[in-house]
Amino acid sequence: MKKLVIFDLDGTLLNTIADLGDACNYALRAMGYSEHALATYNYMVGNGVRKLIERAEPDADKTTIDRLLELFREYYDEHSTDHTTPYPGIPELLTRLHENGVAIAVASNKYQSAVDRIIPHFFPDIPFVAIMGQIEDRPVKPDPSIVFAILNKYPTPKSDVLYVGDSAVDMETARRACVDSVGVTWGFRPVSELRGAYADNIVTSPSEIISLAGVK
Repeated sequence: MKKLVIFDLDGTLLNTIADLGDACNYALRAMGYSEHALATYNYMVGNGVRKLIERAEPDADKTTIDRLLELFREYYDEHSTDHTTPYPGIPELLTRLHENGVAIAVASNKYQSAVDRIIPHFFPDIPFVAIMGQIEDRPVKPDPSIVFAILNKYPTPKSDVLYVGDSAVDMETARRACVDSVGVTWGFRPVSELRGAYADNIVTSPSEIISLAGVK
C-alpha cells in the first residue's frame, strides 16, 4: 500500500477554471485588454498565475504583467470559491485514503495564500500532511522541488508515493521527482496530453486511485 498520495489542486481535486477565468478577465478588462472565453483557460492554466497572465496577454511587457497580476489576485482573493467545486467522488476518495492510513498532501502552482484559503474551505475535515502552493523562493512545477519539500515535511520512501495530476506538467513533475504518476481524465487537459507525457497510470474516476494506492 502507498503511504503518501500527493495531489495537484486545479483540475485534479477542484474544478477551479471558472473562478480563474473570471479573475483573469477582470484583470484584462481593467487594463483595457480583450477578455477570453472561459473554455480557453483550460490551456492557459497549470504553470502558475504569472504564466497564466502572460498567456492571456502575450504582448504585455513586464510592468503590465505585474499590474495584471495584482488585479488578478485582488479579484481572486475575494472570489476564489464562487464557482469552484470538488470533482465528483473527490471528497469520498480523500476520506477513504485517510481512513485507511494513507497520508494526503497537495502540491499546487497556485500561490500559497490562495491554496491556504481554498483547501480548508472545501475539505475542512481532511488532515492533509502538507498543503503547498507557489512561493517566491521555490520554482514552479514541473520542477520537482515542491515534491521534495513535501517529502522533507513528511518523510516517505519514493516507492511509497503516488503523485496525481491532470496535465503534462504534473506527469513531468512526478517523473523528475522519481515517484509514480497518475493522470486523471476529468481535469483541464485531454487524455492525449497525459499519454504524451508518459503517465504511469491514467484513471477516469477517483475510485480507481483507491486501488492504485493499494487500499482494499
